Amino acid sequence: MDTNNGRMDSRKLCMIGLALATTVVCLDGTIIGTCGTVIARDLDGLGLYSWMVTAFLLCETAMIPISGKMSDRFGRRPLMTIGLLLFLIGSVLAGMSSSMGMLIACRCIQGFGGGIIIPVCTASVADLYPPEERGKMQGLLGASYGIGSGLGPLVGGFICSYVSWHWVFYINVPIVAICLAFTIKRLPGHVDSMTQKIDYIGMAVLTALLVDILLFFEWVGTEFQVLSLQTLLMVVIAIVIGIVFFMIEKHADDPVLAPKLFRNKTIVISMAIMLLYGIAMLGTLSFIAMYMIYAYDIDTMECGLMLLPLVFGMMITSMGSGMLVAKTGYRLWTVIGTAIIAGSLLLLSTLGADPSKVLLEIYTFLFGLGLGCVQSIVMSAVQNNSDPREVGMTTSSVSLVRSIGSTTGTAIFSLIISSKMDSEFAASIYNGMQEYFGLQGTGLLRFADMNLFPALTDFVIGIFG
Repeated sequence: MDTNNGRMDSRKLCMIGLALATTVVCLDGTIIGTCGTVIARDLDGLGLYSWMVTAFLLCETAMIPISGKMSDRFGRRPLMTIGLLLFLIGSVLAGMSSSMGMLIACRCIQGFGGGIIIPVCTASVADLYPPEERGKMQGLLGASYGIGSGLGPLVGGFICSYVSWHWVFYINVPIVAICLAFTIKRLPGHVDSMTQKIDYIGMAVLTALLVDILLFFEWVGTEFQVLSLQTLLMVVIAIVIGIVFFMIEKHADDPVLAPKLFRNKTIVISMAIMLLYGIAMLGTLSFIAMYMIYAYDIDTMECGLMLLPLVFGMMITSMGSGMLVAKTGYRLWTVIGTAIIAGSLLLLSTLGADPSKVLLEIYTFLFGLGLGCVQSIVMSAVQNNSDPREVGMTTSSVSLVRSIGSTTGTAIFSLIISSKMDSEFAASIYNGMQEYFGLQGTGLLRFADMNLFPALTDFVIGIFG
């Protein structure tokens, strides 16, 4: 009995470490949003501002499928340790950065660490718990994902306002130290006995494909137009690399992303759901925050506080659905979650230039409830329908499409909003002002900053809403 109790306590401590690790990585993905301008000005690098986020997301996304597969081969413990150490080193060096170039390089190191941590945390649940208990634990990780992503802007705004931007990165150090202490000896150290060659070529080609896709969504609409030669070139490159990757994986002894995954109906549906989940979550989170700032004329700190209902909503349903899924099954929560997400987005679309704060917080709370229903349930379904020897590869593939969705979501929402703002302005009595001031797309929000006259400000915010 004592041995069993000791094992349970060990698992709980390990899960706390995994939850903290998930939180701190997700926190770093969004924390720059409210203090990036302060950092860029201090380092005299406003021209490279967007790369503080892009570098992190690119490296994180590229690393996810590789680390998932490698953890199946070499065990979760060594991969988790490497991931946490990379994230720790990147955080310390980022805090010490004296130039934007150095900071961006350090964000890459953080991204590589984060790209190892996220899939290994998710896969570790299958090593630690039997199928009937995984939903609850995935719910904990899902709540951690929401807490980290949602609190990032608030924490970043607070630190930059009351301490120093350097602590945006230094704050990670004690958290990562706790994660190491809780996981380094408690995660399974199993090493697979497979003798096939590691698919290094497949990993390299997949990385090239992901970089092309992510850079396309980062640059389209900003560096070049949707209908342009650059768009055609990047799409053709992605198609060619994708075909090459498929051929490599088809003949690889131990593929990094096995083609047989796409013959599993549960996994394919889960990938589709998580892609849409990523697009909806980060796309909405990015622009609802911007909308709050303009509609209520508040600072980033207040904006972070107004997003707390969304975080609470995610926490409630992530934990609740995870605890109940063993009794209710996966389908119920997935249907309920997607319906709530769709309904809350429709409600958010009804807000105008002068929205009620109460209504906005209710709608974001509902959005959080929907998000929380989906993530942990999908991950549990995937793990319980996977070959135990390939849990890392399977869960990392689902994490990968979620990450791609998160990265592309902001770009897609930006394109939609930019197109709407351009067309609405062109059809209004204010047509011509955008050319005079040299503004277009979401740049038209500058008119709200200028506050030339109230009617124009309300018009701009109304379009954005």
